[in-house]
Amino acid sequence: MADNRLANLPAQAPAEPEPRSYRTLFLSDLHLGAKSSQAHLLLDFLKHNDADTIYLVGDIVDGWKLRKGWHWPQAHNDVVQKLLRKARKGARVVYVPGNHDEFARDYTGLTFGGVEVMDHAVHETADGKKMLIIHGDRYDIVVRNARWLALLGDWAYDAAIVANTWFNRARRLFGVGYWSLSAWLKYKVKNAVNFIGDYEKTLAAEAQRRGVDGVICGHIHHATIKTIDGILYVNTGDFVESCTAVAEHEDGSFEILHWRATAAERDAVSADSVKALPAPQAAAA
Repeated sequence: MADNRLANLPAQAPAEPEPRSYRTLFLSDLHLGAKSSQAHLLLDFLKHNDADTIYLVGDIVDGWKLRKGWHWPQAHNDVVQKLLRKARKGARVVYVPGNHDEFARDYTGLTFGGVEVMDHAVHETADGKKMLIIHGDRYDIVVRNARWLALLGDWAYDAAIVANTWFNRARRLFGVGYWSLSAWLKYKVKNAVNFIGDYEKTLAAEAQRRGVDGVICGHIHHATIKTIDGILYVNTGDFVESCTAVAEHEDGSFEILHWRATAAERDAVSADSVKALPAPQAAAA
C-alpha cells in the first residue's frame, strides 16, 4: 500500500511575511509604564515593520505614571529589547524625549545601546525636505505654564481611556469593532478642537522660524499630515488609543500607519485562512 503519511499531515498556515521596510519610521507617545500602553500591539508593529532610521518622538516611557506606582510588565520590557535589537542590526535609532519622559533630557548628547538621545533633531527626507523632529510639549501653553493643570488633564485622559476600554468590551459582545469613545469626545469638545488647532499652528510657526520645511511631532495624540502656511506638519499620534505611527517612503512621502486597524484586518484574514484549510485526514490502516 502506498505511504499516505505525507498526505495525512495537516496543511500548514501561510508563513509570516517579511517585515515591511521603510526609509524612516516615527513613533511617539508609547507611554511604556502606563497600564493604558498598547505594548502587545506595539510589539506586533515592530515585528512587521523595519526602517533605516527610527525616531522615538517623546513620551516613550511614562515617568509620571511610574512615579505614582511601578507598572512594567514583560511586554513593556520586550518593546525596549526589540528597539535595541533593531539598533544592533544597523538601524539608526534617535530618541527625542517628551514631557512624560523628561528625565531623559538629562542625557542629551549621549548614546545608550546604539540609541542616540537628542533634545531635537533635523531629518532630511529622500526628496530633500528638512523636518524638525520635536515632541512638542514645550509649545503647549498648559504644560509650560500650568503643570498642575496638565496633571489634571492627564488624570482626565486616563479616566476616558478606562471608560473607552469598558465601552469597547461591550461593543465586542455585540460583534461590533473598535471605536474610540475618548477620541470622539476629544474632538467634539470645542475647547479641545481649538487647542489642537492652536498647537498645530504654533509648531508650524516654529518650523518656519527655524528655516526648515516642516515639523514632525507628537504630544497631543492626534495623528495627521497637513500643510499649514506652507509648512508640512506631521503628527505621529500615539500607541495608547489610536495606535498610529508615521512612515517615510523611499520617495520622501509620508504615510500614517493605523496599526490597530491593520492588525485587526490581518488577524481576520488569518482566521479565514485557517478555517479554509482542509481537515487532517485519518491515518491509513
